[in-house]
Amino acid sequence: MIVSLLPLGQVQAVDINQQEQKSRAAIKMLAEELKSTLQASMKANGTLESVAVCRVEAPKIAEKVSQQNGISVARTSLRYRNQANKPDAWERSVLVQFEQRKIKGEELDTLDFSEVTELDGKNVFRYMKAIPTAEICLSCHGSNIPEPLAAKINSLYPDDNATGFSLGDIRGAFTAIQTVDISD
Repeated sequence: MIVSLLPLGQVQAVDINQQEQKSRAAIKMLAEELKSTLQASMKANGTLESVAVCRVEAPKIAEKVSQQNGISVARTSLRYRNQANKPDAWERSVLVQFEQRKIKGEELDTLDFSEVTELDGKNVFRYMKAIPTAEICLSCHGSNIPEPLAAKINSLYPDDNATGFSLGDIRGAFTAIQTVDISD
């Protein structure tokens, strides 16, 4: 996976505002559907059975939202649980930037970043929006995960790095990629 920043002259040919709006709309759809699916599962089945929502249903939801919007959306984190959510080099650098911006006092709800880059030989618009750790996240990602939930998480994710979060931490980020046409 090759990522490089495009020359400024080429970037001007892309409507950044339009790309950001499209990315934000798709990410909002993804976030809302994930949250409602997880809340419904937790209410109906409890936390133990709802681990499957993030493991099984979240990728399906992301794929559906991606297809509906013509844009690739996903989740990533510096402390990921699922190997499929491991950040690439560009995402990692943005996540580190988010942590630095948070330390400087920026509100988590405002943490986002976009850039026109090259990815795998294609011109793309990339966008990321931070995911603040919410109360619902702490059930499986907090510091005090009760048994047998901890055992189930460990069995599904033996290399888990996604625990020990507190309210107000950056849990990760939503990430969006759109192919763009760069014309001179």
